[in-house]
Amino acid sequence: MKRFWCFFFIFWPTVAVVACWFAPQMNWWFPYNRGSATPLGARIDDLFELILWITTLTFIATQAALVYVLFRGARESGERALFTHGSHNLEVMWTIVPAGILLFIALYQMDVWAEYRIQKNFPTTTAGTPIIDEPIAEVTARQFEWRIRYPAPGRKFDGPADVQRWLREPEPGDLHAVNDLRVPAGQDVLIYLRTQDVQHSFFVPELRVKQDAVPGKVIPIWFHVNNATYDHELGGVAYEWVCAELCGWGHYKMGARLVAANQGDFDEYLKRLAAEQNDDGYRD
Repeated sequence: MKRFWCFFFIFWPTVAVVACWFAPQMNWWFPYNRGSATPLGARIDDLFELILWITTLTFIATQAALVYVLFRGARESGERALFTHGSHNLEVMWTIVPAGILLFIALYQMDVWAEYRIQKNFPTTTAGTPIIDEPIAEVTARQFEWRIRYPAPGRKFDGPADVQRWLREPEPGDLHAVNDLRVPAGQDVLIYLRTQDVQHSFFVPELRVKQDAVPGKVIPIWFHVNNATYDHELGGVAYEWVCAELCGWGHYKMGARLVAANQGDFDEYLKRLAAEQNDDGYRD
């Protein structure tokens, strides 16, 4: 019976390692299996893979130690077990080594975090102005939908103060949509995220973009969607967009899409949206 438990605790860790090894080849979802649709997402995938290798090696090492101890204890030699209060050297080692690994990960990911989160590191537009001065849209989360507000076609912002004024005061020419965010592909884009009620979370898995919407705050999010296989019927490439924060009974309803289009199709979409929005239904 002792050896049964030894093999039992060998079998399941082995199954776990083999399953994880073949998961990408079997087309099971894996964070970097399909590849990120953004350059920053590719760097996040590299961080994930680094952490995955560290945890995998740690898991294998600890399971190997467990198996060794189990088989040593399962021997029918009549040998008495050694009782010990512990080893200060071992305790110091398994405190310092994990702390060192965590410190390494923290330092290694700082530039990725800074590029995505610190506003002074946001890129600039082709005209040389900070991207923070040229928002594509404002996204407002509410129970249980996403409301999108675009600036009027041709609207030019005159610096941060003008952007803040637009965020505070909706303008007559603004365009509105629900659960359907369009952005131009192949360039850096900026949206401003806010919530109308409780805390929500803007999450587009394939872009590796995730940001909580916090009551009382307007939070800028920037990303760059790569050009991908184009869907001409849709007018772009669609990505799943969900709320990743439990926000109430209708949380499951907050499924939406983000569509990355080329600049021409993006401009055409805004013109079509303006025509639909300003259509009074009157026909000659």
